[in-house]
Amino acid sequence: MYEPIRTKSVHSMAVAPEVPHRSREEELDIRLAGHLTALLTVTDELHALAPRADAPDAAALASAADRIAEQVARLNGGHFPLRAEPTGGDPSRLPALQQRAHTLAGNALAVATSRDDTAAMALASERMEAHTTATRDLATA
Repeated sequence: MYEPIRTKSVHSMAVAPEVPHRSREEELDIRLAGHLTALLTVTDELHALAPRADAPDAAALASAADRIAEQVARLNGGHFPLRAEPTGGDPSRLPALQQRAHTLAGNALAVATSRDDTAAMALASERMEAHTTATRDLATA
């Protein structure tokens, strides 16, 4: 009446030695590069919405975007990230974009702190401060 199971259970944990596993440092590199790439996209959007191309904010955003791209390239083995074409459009999106950039910079700062990456920590904290100031300026305007 009872026949023993002849095949392995699908619920058993099989360790496949051929499956590559990443180290914690590699995982943190990937996460940090992802947060910085998202921050780069939002920074490019903010730059596209800058009122004038010669405005100090526009120049600061362009410089920040270049430095963010350099950090992503450093984390990705020298490969610069693909950059999407900014949509520009409605300036009423500025407060939401500034808040999103602040959040992404905070996420990048947390991961950079975990991996003890001083260059990324400095960049992320600088961007957080810049977006905090910009958000405050938009609220008072």
